Amino acid sequence: MKIGVIAIQGDVEEHIKALKATLAERGESGEVIRIKHRGIVGSCDAIVIPGGESTTIGRLMEREGITEELKDAAEAGKPLLGTCAGMILLASEGDEEVKKTGQPLLGLMDVRVKRNAFGRQRESFEAPLRMSIFDEPFPGVFIRAPCITHAADTVDVLATLGDNDDNMGKRIVAARQDNIMALAFHPELTDDRRIHHYFLDTLI
Repeated sequence: MKIGVIAIQGDVEEHIKALKATLAERGESGEVIRIKHRGIVGSCDAIVIPGGESTTIGRLMEREGITEELKDAAEAGKPLLGTCAGMILLASEGDEEVKKTGQPLLGLMDVRVKRNAFGRQRESFEAPLRMSIFDEPFPGVFIRAPCITHAADTVDVLATLGDNDDNMGKRIVAARQDNIMALAFHPELTDDRRIHHYFLDTLI
């Protein structure tokens, strides 16, 4: 098994460490590699797009020729996981801030995203999340996090945050569409490996 992490910018090392720990917990052999240039994605069994600055990651992926390779991988059914900035990049549509910056999007999930949906860096927070795939809450770490404001019927909503009493109502913070999973938060920054296990389970 070979898992690739887009290593252009962002939370790269944290994901690599988490994935290696997850493989060790499962007693499975596998390789976790960094993807910085074209020609590597095709050799991977699964790919992670980490958090970071989504505009920078998107533009550099295009420049390096990784964008089309990711689309081909998704079409071939390979599992993709996008966290925070990765959620934005996986979307088919963005909010005004995304459009204003000319943010490149992969268009792999039928969702609309909002950047910085919970505020800026100083408004980062942690919250227990009720996820449909787990019995117990997952510790969500939100750092300049986006959210999904609209999801097509083909998208499975895995977790929401907030309620209908605030201006935005319930915000989708975790979703899956076929072989693609998007999270607004950072599972790699916790010691809870359930999401990484869930992701790897889709490879079997």
